[in-house]
Amino acid sequence: MMRLGIDIGSTSIKCVLIDEKDNVVFQKYERHQAAILPVLKDVLLDMKQQIGDLSLQVMFTGSIGMGISEKLNLPFNQEVISSIRFVQTCVPGVSTFIDIGGEDAKMIFFNPNQQPDIRMNGSCAGGTGAFIDQMATLLAIPMEELNDFARRAETIYSIASRCGVFSKTDIQNLVSRNVDKTDIVASIFHAVALQTISSLSRGYDVKPKLFFCGAPFAYLPELKKSYLHLLQIDESDVISTAHPELVPAHGTALSIDEHQSTHSLQELIQKVDELQTRMTEFTPQSSLLPLFKSDDEFVRWKNDKVNVHIPRLSLAENQQEQCFLGIDSGSTTTKIVVINHNEEVVFDYYAKNQGDALKVFHTGMDCLKQELSKLKKNISFIGSAVTGYGENLIKTAYNLHFGIVETMAHYVAAHAISPDVSFILDIGGQDMKAIFVENGAIRRLEINEACSSGCGSFIEGFAGMLGMKVEDFASMACRSQQPADLGTRCTVFMNSKVKQILREGAKIEDIAAGLSYSVIKNCLFKVLKVKTFAELGPCIVVQGGTFKNFSIVRCLELLTQCKVHVSDMPELMGAYGAALFAKRKVEDSKSLR
Repeated sequence: MMRLGIDIGSTSIKCVLIDEKDNVVFQKYERHQAAILPVLKDVLLDMKQQIGDLSLQVMFTGSIGMGISEKLNLPFNQEVISSIRFVQTCVPGVSTFIDIGGEDAKMIFFNPNQQPDIRMNGSCAGGTGAFIDQMATLLAIPMEELNDFARRAETIYSIASRCGVFSKTDIQNLVSRNVDKTDIVASIFHAVALQTISSLSRGYDVKPKLFFCGAPFAYLPELKKSYLHLLQIDESDVISTAHPELVPAHGTALSIDEHQSTHSLQELIQKVDELQTRMTEFTPQSSLLPLFKSDDEFVRWKNDKVNVHIPRLSLAENQQEQCFLGIDSGSTTTKIVVINHNEEVVFDYYAKNQGDALKVFHTGMDCLKQELSKLKKNISFIGSAVTGYGENLIKTAYNLHFGIVETMAHYVAAHAISPDVSFILDIGGQDMKAIFVENGAIRRLEINEACSSGCGSFIEGFAGMLGMKVEDFASMACRSQQPADLGTRCTVFMNSKVKQILREGAKIEDIAAGLSYSVIKNCLFKVLKVKTFAELGPCIVVQGGTFKNFSIVRCLELLTQCKVHVSDMPELMGAYGAALFAKRKVEDSKSLR
């Protein structure tokens, strides 16, 4: 009798089919991008195409596999038990088992005549596959190239791996110091190894022989070397398997009892197909107010929403040679704005840093130079200012005139477009700033410290997890009629919540809208500690690339019951404020002569 083990984890589906002699007949690894049932069906269809229809016994494992098995009324085996079964059956002699999954990490210690000692991570995804994915995205390095980068490294730097937020800060610092990416990747691998060993061994000696399990070890050999280096254990003390990413699925197949019921492969495919149909009719137990009641309401709101237009003039129309330069070198993007004496924007540039803010700024200035060359024009900067994470680097490298604190840059920009502003909320890629204004003066500042759950990367990360562009994700949120109530949680907990309601059949648009609500709730209540909406005053101005997402703006309006002002270039407001600051500093110095 054929036995099929199916492991559905947070990021992937793994299948292993074995025969009565425990020989592997079929195996498959696929990332599901949250499209769990369609991908599972495709894997089963691929199996049928390769080996034909047949009778088999099936068992599920994995964090998402539990919910699927319940709905299909098929047996489930806990992932750790499956892994132990594989080790005891296929690789006896292992003393320490180390497993890294999409969002979990495990260590199992095997001792003769004793039950295996099992250690697992808690609610933090630091030191897991998802953590490595996040860091690869931050550095703009394809996953398939990470191993080669680490292999060429020469220096290891200290990086916090207990949380993606802290790590991003450490990595951003290394990037701003122009540290080679090969060293940064190797440092990330070192941090992952350190996190797993220190948090899971907890005083237990990690003894050979070692066995490494999970997709990160399958595709990143340099990661395994980081563990061995920290543990001071030689490669000869490692027991290897050809497919470490398939171990729990293989162990699940081995765990199937001979008395369990059998199904044809076609029947299993039919069950998955029927479940997919049922889950499209999912109704959430709790939902929030829809962002818009209809598409027409959304169109009318959108036409009215961008109610602040920054004065603009093309380079061709601009007749002023003396201009002012403003730069916002942020954690994830670089923004450049050039204004003339009339405070009209004559040039702007916005690009992702891709791990090299200095290079992106240089590229932006080259674009300006090329446009001026085509027009056979020239401009000179009699004032320049930079703000953001890369302030010191850019100011020093290009000998700019001024540096300005981010909060002040955003206040200058907001005051210029709305002199009556009472509250300014700026949400960037990794940070947020709340500025409370009273009688034209800043009364109070709030800045996030260690949590990014209300930042732009929060939404970007979930869109990426679901295999979607951020703009498409935001558009879907505006069409939701039953936004999922996801609460106010950190990114790691929210990942689990999203996975849970995906298992229950929630629609992507309802998740997108729920996340938009959570961004605002997290930002105001969890991170910035706003007690009541009355604190915000009557005139709210929002800034930052996050507010190009209309669903976020709408959620803020619905929650505060206030009209929110957003310019037609929210992502450039820091740079615009820096340019205005440079202009005023130059004018002030002239007036004092």
